[in-house]
Amino acid sequence: MAHLAPLPFDETPQFRERFEHYQNTRGFVPNSIRTMARRPAIAEAFMDLNRAVLYEGSVPEELKMLVSLIASQAAGCRYCQAHMANLSSIYKASDAKIQAVWEFESSPLFSEAERAALSVAYKGAILPNAVERADMDALKRHFSEAEIVEIVATIALFGYLNRWNDTMATDLEERAVEVAERSIGPVGWDAGKHSG
Repeated sequence: MAHLAPLPFDETPQFRERFEHYQNTRGFVPNSIRTMARRPAIAEAFMDLNRAVLYEGSVPEELKMLVSLIASQAAGCRYCQAHMANLSSIYKASDAKIQAVWEFESSPLFSEAERAALSVAYKGAILPNAVERADMDALKRHFSEAEIVEIVATIALFGYLNRWNDTMATDLEERAVEVAERSIGPVGWDAGKHSG
């Protein structure tokens, strides 16, 4: 059960347009942001950063969602795993690819470019100084410097979200649970403390 309940929608009228966007694209409004909304400036700054990191630039959105998923799996945040399984699916990753993300190094479903990005995400989420020059050199073979910034910003964004949601024990939304059970479930996914 969450340590703080998400604010009701009628208490966050300044975010109506953004919350409608989340509802239309994800199928729900994230409880994490509804909880952050107790400090509107923090919620607004987070939503702006989230948009700039995940939805702008030239790295394919599918890859950024998978980078977020592997980073969240490495960090152990069930809330973010469910969300990123949902967004990976929305941005065209197959259930098979979502299920195999943990085996990105050997699965034929992933390209060398994806492997390089997922390796940095995995290492960066566990212990940032585990990312070595060889990891960055592998990224440089496939991505521009601006794209490397996008990938690392994605990992860093989820460092914040993983800590936020695990610390707050944010309750998972029903739609996120459904997608996670379908796409991550075969490898033993459960909502843990985020089950509400």
